[in-house]
Amino acid sequence: MNEGDRVRVERAGQTYEGVLLPSSTPSQLVVKLESGYNVGVDRAESAAEVLEENVYDVEDAQDESDRSTVEFDEELPTVSLISTGGTIASTVDYRTGAVTAQFDAEDVLRAVPDLAGMANYRGRVVANILSENMRPAVWQELAHAVYEEIEAGADGIVVMHGTDTMQFTASALAFMLDTPVPVVFTGSQRSADRPSSDNVMNAVCSVEAALADCAEVLVCMHANESDERCALHRGTRVRKNHTSRRDAFETVGNRPLGTVDYSTGEVTFRRAYRERGEVSLDIEPELETDVSLLKYTPGMDRRLLDVAGESEGLVLEGTGLGHVHTDWIDDIAELVDSGTHVVMTSQCLDGRVCDRVYDTGRDLLDAGVVEGENILPGTAKVKLMWALANAEDVATTMREPLAGEITTRSVPWE
Repeated sequence: MNEGDRVRVERAGQTYEGVLLPSSTPSQLVVKLESGYNVGVDRAESAAEVLEENVYDVEDAQDESDRSTVEFDEELPTVSLISTGGTIASTVDYRTGAVTAQFDAEDVLRAVPDLAGMANYRGRVVANILSENMRPAVWQELAHAVYEEIEAGADGIVVMHGTDTMQFTASALAFMLDTPVPVVFTGSQRSADRPSSDNVMNAVCSVEAALADCAEVLVCMHANESDERCALHRGTRVRKNHTSRRDAFETVGNRPLGTVDYSTGEVTFRRAYRERGEVSLDIEPELETDVSLLKYTPGMDRRLLDVAGESEGLVLEGTGLGHVHTDWIDDIAELVDSGTHVVMTSQCLDGRVCDRVYDTGRDLLDAGVVEGENILPGTAKVKLMWALANAEDVATTMREPLAGEITTRSVPWE
């Protein structure tokens, strides 16, 4: 019995028929069912027989000779599709469950044929990693790739990225790049072999957004659990707020900047945005990676502050208006005096840091802490990394809005 054989497996009164897949452990049999789902059963507790040998040849599947060709249409705009990995960039073969590592325009059009006719496409791989393995060095590679694609004439960029750390990468590009065209991040909460996958709709709506007029770094994901529309979030104001829902991403403190109607392709914006061509293409990709983010909780060991304070920069996720225990204040003052830049944010999902209301806050300001306004803690870490490498006055830069990360007023539904 070999991988690629069609098999029948019986276990505990249940019968499964499908194609035998590679398994990560010899104790398990993994079978691709006709429904498209995979099932794993314990080999020792199962009875298996081969119905047909080698119904799927893995080596033939990897043959590149029959790849389709995307014809260039001079009447269409050009969108660059850049992959960093994640669920949406995976191409699943429904007979075997195998995921191909190749990624180009043809791969994407085979996986999402709805994209055909919307634009000319260029495919590019920057990384092929799970998003929890994302690193600042990959942010920099991605920024350079986006810069080069725009410089080469792309009318819009779609970045395919794993959802778990997408908000960090989007923030990084928002600070590193001045872009005259839209740069749209998208991902998939559910893989392509699931009937409830969101990959097709997210990809189509992202291309529509990449062809629109808002030349900012955006995140495009489902606006609700249905397949009606996608939401467009500013890359510096978005947060993944659910582990598995298709509408996991939310703009903090406001409604999304815009939406894309899936059935009509209409892109609608609610608030002012930077228009296409408003700025010239530029890149400042330097980052100071020695920056820590420390979440304060009651009773936590002050030694954690000592460890985090060894960094060039420290973002504190404080309570309420931006507080920590008063016993920490002298230690923080010593960190600032030693050259560490300390920025205060809040654990609250909405609202603005204000350390002028209570004694603790005023003492923190006297210790040299920089108020982070209403910037999200993760975004603050990314911005501090960028500011330490590029800004002459780090404290002033952290208090100024650069890419929509700080709003001028805390108005919930502007």
